[in-house]
Amino acid sequence: MSDPQSRSEPSGKHAAAASKPLIMIPVTAEDVARLQRRRLLKWLAGALIALLVAAIIYKRVTDPRNAREAFDAGMRLMKTTRYDQAILNFNRAIDLVPDYTEAYRMRGRAYVEQSDPAMAIRDFSRVSELQPRDAAILAERGFVHLDQKDYPAAIADADGALALNPKLGRAYNLRASARRSTGDLRRAIEDFTQAIALEPNLDNYFQRASTYQKLGEHKLAVADFDQALAEDPQEPHIYYARAQSRAALGDTAGAQADLLAGRKIDGF
Repeated sequence: MSDPQSRSEPSGKHAAAASKPLIMIPVTAEDVARLQRRRLLKWLAGALIALLVAAIIYKRVTDPRNAREAFDAGMRLMKTTRYDQAILNFNRAIDLVPDYTEAYRMRGRAYVEQSDPAMAIRDFSRVSELQPRDAAILAERGFVHLDQKDYPAAIADADGALALNPKLGRAYNLRASARRSTGDLRRAIEDFTQAIALEPNLDNYFQRASTYQKLGEHKLAVADFDQALAEDPQEPHIYYARAQSRAALGDTAGAQADLLAGRKIDGF
């Protein structure tokens, strides 16, 4: 029977290991400080990398080229009359570049198409702030005022546009239309005449003819309707309008001919 005491005593290599004392390496205050510096440097390096990544992402998101892409997408949507989506793209362009003048201009036009005059006027006003020498935007805003029957505001915009550009035919058309609506027919004729001198197009001739009708000057009205039809002989409303003046002049046959021509174009 073996001795229990002999089993409890280590032998061989195990005995040598058990008898070997543990060596304790002292840690100095300098070692602790070095470890803390290493941890701090690692943290700073990580933070710097995070900041650099964030800066790269921010630059990509706010890069003006992306604003231009949003604007171009809005323009394509305008051509397909998808005005809601066009506005969203112009919004994006303006968010990225807050002074994006053309985005304000086109968003204003989209609001006009959506029958939202207040938003259109706001955007056109912003364009005017950014480009105070832009006569065309004042005329554009003026036509929105005209549609809203705010004739003093329309005339004020026309005056402002003409002060910047005395050869802007559209501004004369605007002021003439507003003056006619207020009953100032003679001055409206003067403005339509200026508009025709600068831009002898269908609308200017038709509008002056309509004003002559209101004055009862039907010969002059017929002459302008003739000019309007020379610009586009397929506009039925011009034939109907000329028929009224011809009837007033006693030209029954001419009036009937105009009514028939208008109806034929309309498909009646």
